[in-house]
Amino acid sequence: MFLVEIAALSAAAVWAIGGMVSTTPAERLGTIGFNRIRMQLVFVMLAAYVTIFGGWDSIRPDQMAEVLVSGLIGILLGDTALFATLNRLGPRRTAILFSTNAPMSTLLGWVFLDEVLSPSALAGTLLVIAGVVLAIVYGKRRAQLHKWEEIKGPLIVGVAMGLLAALGQSLGSLVAKPVMASGADPVAVAAVRVGITALGLTILASTRIQAFKMKNPLDRETLGLVIISGFLGMCVGMTLILYALAQGDVGVVATLSATTPVLMLPMMWFRTKERPAAGAWIGAVLVVCGTGLIFIG
Repeated sequence: MFLVEIAALSAAAVWAIGGMVSTTPAERLGTIGFNRIRMQLVFVMLAAYVTIFGGWDSIRPDQMAEVLVSGLIGILLGDTALFATLNRLGPRRTAILFSTNAPMSTLLGWVFLDEVLSPSALAGTLLVIAGVVLAIVYGKRRAQLHKWEEIKGPLIVGVAMGLLAALGQSLGSLVAKPVMASGADPVAVAAVRVGITALGLTILASTRIQAFKMKNPLDRETLGLVIISGFLGMCVGMTLILYALAQGDVGVVATLSATTPVLMLPMMWFRTKERPAAGAWIGAVLVVCGTGLIFIG
């Protein structure tokens, strides 16, 4: 009983932990350097899984272009912007900004796929936006001094990067949607998307542009954190959410898996010894309620 719900909540918890684990290596290696190493490692994990258990042949040759474009937009652009946000705004604000991918996906489906935009979905979108604004503007108390609550650079730039990450995720999912609907293996699709991202980031790193280089050499401790980050986010989290989606109602699963910003707050409280502000709690709860309206209504 409740295995679907447990799996969806576990995925949200895993993503919350992964977000906090990623903070240190992303800061040490830089956005591009961290994401490149992470994607290379994740590709090896996913490719090994698909090779052992099968699934490559579920992607038709005529679908490969869509999968590759989906990876370039959703992961190369989306994940890179996500970790740039993480470096600027910390894990809490990054998680709350990334949650806007739910209303973005709904609006994009309405615009490009002629999907119905119900009144509850519209209300949920507005609720998510309100929650994000509340969590960003009123989500920190003056007494909170931990570096995870620091804002590096202009706030507007960090917010823009976070919204770009959510938009990249939404657009990538939109492009891949017909492929997934045809019955392609989700893990195989994920492996191809991650593979093209790893290749793209490797090409960028080979240029002379300093911003694409790693900020510091990769040591054993940092490599371990990158492995944990990739394994939690792309392997454990993805497996849990795929199981939940296969067995349960999409609306319930989407709502429960959107609790990442809420679950992250007590984790950060425990880790930093600093109680999150009331605005952070209320904003995160509004985001979950809004997501529920979008997918269940």
